Order: sequence, then structure tokens, then C-alpha cells
Amino acid sequence: MNLHQLLRAALTTFIFLNATQVYGQPVLTVYTHPSFAAEWGPGPAIKEAFEEHCNCQLQFTVLDSGGAILQRLRLEGAGTSADLVLGLDTSTMETARKTGLLTQHQLSLPELSLPVDWQDPVFVPYDWGYLAFVYDTQQIDNPPESLAALVDAPDDLKIIIQDPRTSTPGLGLLLWMKHVFGDQADERWQQLQGKILTTTQSWSDGYFSLFMNGEAPMILSYSTSPAYHMAVDKTDRYQAVAFEEGHYLQVEVAAVTESSDQKALARSFLEFMLTPDFQRHMPLKNVMYPAINLGDELPEVFDRLIQPTRALMFSPETLRNNRQAWINEWLDAMTR
Repeated sequence: MNLHQLLRAALTTFIFLNATQVYGQPVLTVYTHPSFAAEWGPGPAIKEAFEEHCNCQLQFTVLDSGGAILQRLRLEGAGTSADLVLGLDTSTMETARKTGLLTQHQLSLPELSLPVDWQDPVFVPYDWGYLAFVYDTQQIDNPPESLAALVDAPDDLKIIIQDPRTSTPGLGLLLWMKHVFGDQADERWQQLQGKILTTTQSWSDGYFSLFMNGEAPMILSYSTSPAYHMAVDKTDRYQAVAFEEGHYLQVEVAAVTESSDQKALARSFLEFMLTPDFQRHMPLKNVMYPAINLGDELPEVFDRLIQPTRALMFSPETLRNNRQAWINEWLDAMTR
């Protein structure tokens, strides 16, 4: 797939009319984001695989980002059309939990392959990865090798980031900065500001429309992003930088809505989500680590990725108590 086709695919959305029955079959409506449901993403293959045994119709309603999924859920409340939300993560799930619009999964989860122990009663993980800055080796030879070095770099080094109010990677960067710099995070944001070419609403907006077209040599993405380029594009041009302080961990999750009239079917999907038939599509179609051990099915390019020495992550309680205040701090720092 060439870059123009990739861009078109990234902008493709699959928005279906909500219904409870289609030709006598129950409909499972899943709110998700573009990179999951796009032609090149895992959504189409997962839809086909699930429908083979569920006697149902799986329908994706595609929203701009993980943040947009949360906003839509809060806006619709108990009247939401969603039976299941897929695309929230560890930085947004506590806010989603507080809405009271999600219900417990009631599942006995299989053994998971995550860097952290997972015991949550509402959210089921389906993949994970480390946030990282990906750089174009044809534009930059010696990228900064720490978050501090990036902040202190000359302003002629331009980067692309995402908005923490609408993008889960964008929120992850805010948490990464806070984890590393603590009370000095607002000052460090001000230092970083001169290097930010643009702040996009979603990851796909920045990656495909700007970074892949050479608008900036570095972008906030994931340590796994180079795997796609190496395996599919057959190029080593795009690489992630290992930062000395460690990398912020993101686990992507799904959950059943409280108002769904298809809860049994939604829970069946969550069970399916942790099987090889679903998980084998995560490494190169969602370009993240699978939530279960795939063994030899994990593509060999994953052995060539950077291996962060430290996984950074705030506790759910810390996020619940500080998320909005930290976003406000970021807004204040970026508008000075």
C-alpha cells in the first residue's frame, strides 16, 4: 500500500445505522477509533472472524480518537447506541468509569501478557505499547535520547504531538512529562513549545497527513510504530528513540455499556478479544503488542524494536485525582 492509499485508508470511517436486529440477527454496536476500523486496520478481519461464530452483525461506529469515544459516551449518557466501547486506555479509563455508564465484564480472564498485573472488573485489555518519539532517519541523524534532551534541544528541531484533550497518545505525553518532571512540568512544557510544529486532534491526523509527508522529523507515537514500516513498507527509515528516563506505558481497553441490551453478546466479544483469532491482528494491523502471548505468531520485526528500560505509569487513583488539573496546567503553559 503506497502512502496516498494509506492516507485515504486512515481517513476512512465505518459508521453504521444503529439497530438491534439486522435480518433477524442481533447487532453489536462498537464505538472505536479510525485506526482500528480502517481498511488497513484490524477491524475488518476481526469483524469477519467474530461474525463466523456469533450469528450476529458486528457494527463499528468510528469516532476521531479514544478521547472522542469518551466524549461521545458522556454526551449520550444512558441513551448511547454503543453496546461496547473499544479504544479507551489506562489514561482515560478512570474518567470513563466515573460516568457510571459502563458495567462489569464478569469474565474470568485468561493469562495475559502485559508489563503490569491486570485485575480490573470493568475494562479488558486488548493490546499495549510504550509511547515514544519516532523519527525520520533521512531528516535527522542524532535525535535526542531523553525527554530532558528533547525539551532542551534547539527550537529548529520540530516535532508533532497530539492534544491531550482529544487524543490518548497526547494525554499519555502529558502524563509522561509529569512523571519525569513533576512540579517542573509546566516550565518544561514552555521550553518544549518552540519545538512543536503543530498539535493535532488525533494520532492519525499527525502521522499520516504530516509526519509521513516530511513536515517534521519527529512525532509522538509508539515504540512499535517502526514494526509496521519494517514489515509492510520494507524500510528501516522510521525508528523510535529509547529515552533514558523510561517510556510511558499505554494499555488499550474495551468495556460493555450499562445500557446495552446486548450484554451477553458484548461479553462474548470480550472473550473473543483475548483469543489468537483476534490477537494475531494486533501486532501489524493495530501496531501494538498483543495482550496474550502469541508465541511464534508474533512477527520477528518486534525483536528489532527498542526495549524501554523502565515502564512509567501513574496509578488509577492518581489519575482520577489529578487528570483535569494537569490538563489545565498544560493549557496554561502552552498559552503563555
